[in-house]
Amino acid sequence: MSDATERPPYDADAWAKACAEDLAAEKARRRAERGPQPGSAAEELRKLVDAVAEKVAGFQSGLPGMAAQGAVNQLIDQARSAGERVIERNPQVFDHLAAAGSELLAAYRSAVEGQEKRWTHDRPGTGEGSEGWSKGRDEGPAAGEQIDLD
Repeated sequence: MSDATERPPYDADAWAKACAEDLAAEKARRRAERGPQPGSAAEELRKLVDAVAEKVAGFQSGLPGMAAQGAVNQLIDQARSAGERVIERNPQVFDHLAAAGSELLAAYRSAVEGQEKRWTHDRPGTGEGSEGWSKGRDEGPAAGEQIDLD
């Protein structure tokens, strides 16, 4: 073969590499734009415990006496230690609990949106079913009445 017809060796993964590079660059751009992403639920719980401990430590300066301040410090240390042990033993539990909480919230929103649609359906003045409204259509729950989520 002549030099004019020879081609450089074909890289079968070139497209995948280029896509991966583009994706990495896009993720980096978004991180820079939006700031750091939240960590796992366990990491977020650690941050919460630390923030609460700092806040309580700030309040203790108003406590009279060294004994009271020492008791508060001991309580903070015990709470932090207990929280750390739970987090270290079961970090995935917090991720599962966070996911379950999100699912419960989505289910609740779905139920409430469905109920709201029934309450607002065929309102007077909308031109749709105004006659049906006066014939005893569902007008929403009365005070103290429970919403049926089934």
